[in-house]
Amino acid sequence: MAEYWLISAPGDKTMQQTWETMNNVTSKQNNLCENFKFHIPDLKVGTLDQLVGLSDDLGKLDAYVEQTTRKISAYLGDVLEDQRDKLYENLLANNNDLTSYITRFQWDLAKYPTKQSLRNIADIISKQVGQIDADLKTKSAAYNNLKGNLQNLEKKQTGSLLTRNLADLVKKEHFILDSEYLTTLLVIVPKANINDWNAHYEKITDMIVPRSSQLIMQDSDYALVNVTLFKKVVDEFKLHARERKFVVREFVYNEEELAAGKNEITKLVTDKKKQFGPLVRWLKVNFSECFCAWIHVKALRVFVESVLRYGLPVNFQAILIHPNKKSTKRLRDVLQQLYGHLDGSGSSAGGNADNVDIPGLGFGQSEYFPYVYYKLNIDMIETKV
Repeated sequence: MAEYWLISAPGDKTMQQTWETMNNVTSKQNNLCENFKFHIPDLKVGTLDQLVGLSDDLGKLDAYVEQTTRKISAYLGDVLEDQRDKLYENLLANNNDLTSYITRFQWDLAKYPTKQSLRNIADIISKQVGQIDADLKTKSAAYNNLKGNLQNLEKKQTGSLLTRNLADLVKKEHFILDSEYLTTLLVIVPKANINDWNAHYEKITDMIVPRSSQLIMQDSDYALVNVTLFKKVVDEFKLHARERKFVVREFVYNEEELAAGKNEITKLVTDKKKQFGPLVRWLKVNFSECFCAWIHVKALRVFVESVLRYGLPVNFQAILIHPNKKSTKRLRDVLQQLYGHLDGSGSSAGGNADNVDIPGLGFGQSEYFPYVYYKLNIDMIETKV
């Protein structure tokens, strides 16, 4: 189960006591969940007005950073293609698996200095993730373009004779070349009509070279044939051929161009291989950056809401809960018994007043409980953006 709950409760005499009380009744006595202390450093509180404004903005930032993190994960899965089963092992946060990172969370002082205001820290994260999001758009567009061109060329190598590239199927001897008056056309004939072609192609127009048609190859539906005729009747021939369901393919035999076409697919394959490694590395690094930034946003939200709820001086214990899947309702009830006294509306609603709007506290239309609560879903593979 990839769902975690990030909560905070006001300190009793000590924050350790808050932790022990909660851990005892939920984990040790009732085995409802596994709990981890979630370490949030001493951050600059600022004014109440600043906190209220920041609370709303952090909600938006939280959603944006999570969305970007999931986008990177989804795109990494696309890039890995037939190695997609290795996606999970490539999704790391600070060189740890995601569970280890959040259960042993340590604030990154180098990236997000606690001497900065809360607003500045939020801005640092917003700019950092915004840049990653912009770079992702550029890199994915370039790689997708390359991949699309390669797929189109590969389809032309394997599709029906009506659409596929004919360069690999024909030889120089199939054509009359360098003639002032004559030219050779390539024609696609439905297999059911091949006898009709052989019997009548010399009479489709005047000026067709007798016995000039050869069967070059056939697939399950069509045959590829050639025919030589005078250049002046080409348009008339195409018109009458179409009436008989014979399709003239536009094709000019030019050895240099044919070689260039073969080189193009080789070049695209090489380019794709060259870009694959660096792109995967970039996606791995920036998935880690975004995921870590996302958990820092959650920490900021817990801090801000805890101060707004529980007041000053700052005195609360943040706890990361991993609920047992079958025990979530019972766990809610136990938390309600522990913390229902913190809030009259939470107590009377039994903790299930889902759409209560608390003006100014930035909860909006979301689940409300008498304790600070945020849900964390770290399943970055199954959950769609």
